[in-house]
Amino acid sequence: MDKNPGKGFDSAAVAFHRDGELALAACVVTIGAFDGVHRGHQELLRQTIAAARRRGVPAVVYTFDPPPKVYFGQAEALIPLREKLQRIATFAPDHVVVADFNQIYARRGAAQFLTELQLLQPREVIVGEDFRFGSCKGGTAQLLRQHFNTRILPPVRCGNGEIVSSSRIRALRRSGLAAAASALENWRDIVTAPPVNRSSLIQLEVISP
Repeated sequence: MDKNPGKGFDSAAVAFHRDGELALAACVVTIGAFDGVHRGHQELLRQTIAAARRRGVPAVVYTFDPPPKVYFGQAEALIPLREKLQRIATFAPDHVVVADFNQIYARRGAAQFLTELQLLQPREVIVGEDFRFGSCKGGTAQLLRQHFNTRILPPVRCGNGEIVSSSRIRALRRSGLAAAASALENWRDIVTAPPVNRSSLIQLEVISP
């Protein structure tokens, strides 16, 4: 992975870092693969940035390249890293940390991840309820809560109650339902909206096929 993952596009408002490089006095951080930066991911970003602004501390997004499921051959990436970072940067967090998910990183235990997270001194950690970390997915959102002030967000659902997920988007694409997959990503509306309106667009209900 490039030492400067934000290189190549206008990201002046966002600082990009490799894992273990960033140390802060305080922050609010969200963690996840963010593959596709779909509606569920957008809600994590929105909540994280809003909480950071309320607290007057930096907003941090911690993500992985490649996404763990992609590394283990369980799925194909929805979008390349450069596009993922562009999408994340659209929401204007202060920092984005990109962990190089390789053989060494995959062997790290949950305790090692918690130690790295401590460098950020998070006032609040915001994750989805299915978040896992550490080798063999040994760390859970509940374990995070034992060490940090952690908010666990419920999944974002479509009009018919189905959970918005990267797996569902992949399934829709494989079935030739590109428009339905795009609706779950909700990206076209986000990028064409003025920044002041992006938070409200994230919360719009999308009626699934």
